[in-house]
Amino acid sequence: MYYIYILYSLKDKKLYKGFTTDLNRRLKEHNSGKTTSTSYRRPLKLVYYEAYLIKKDAEFREKYLKTSMGKRVVKKQLKYLLEYLHQSDTISPVPKNTSTFVTKRSSLT
Repeated sequence: MYYIYILYSLKDKKLYKGFTTDLNRRLKEHNSGKTTSTSYRRPLKLVYYEAYLIKKDAEFREKYLKTSMGKRVVKKQLKYLLEYLHQSDTISPVPKNTSTFVTKRSSLT
């Protein structure tokens, strides 16, 4: 499987979009500081992911989500979650059961 994912930074309240074949490993890398692009933005929470069977489909989707139109689609799709996260005053606004907030989408559906 190939995954595109969106992380939310609890530090700067911004989103990060990425691609991977191992979602759990990649999340650990982001939160341990092994990823340069997000090391200064930790902690990060997974808020959305999509699974694909074909690598090119996942890569195309990731590139689209990084465009201005893709960013608008993400903000609209995750509107209420982002409002909730932005309104929180604490460093950890997402409950420990993060899966409550993870939206997933598969290329099979």
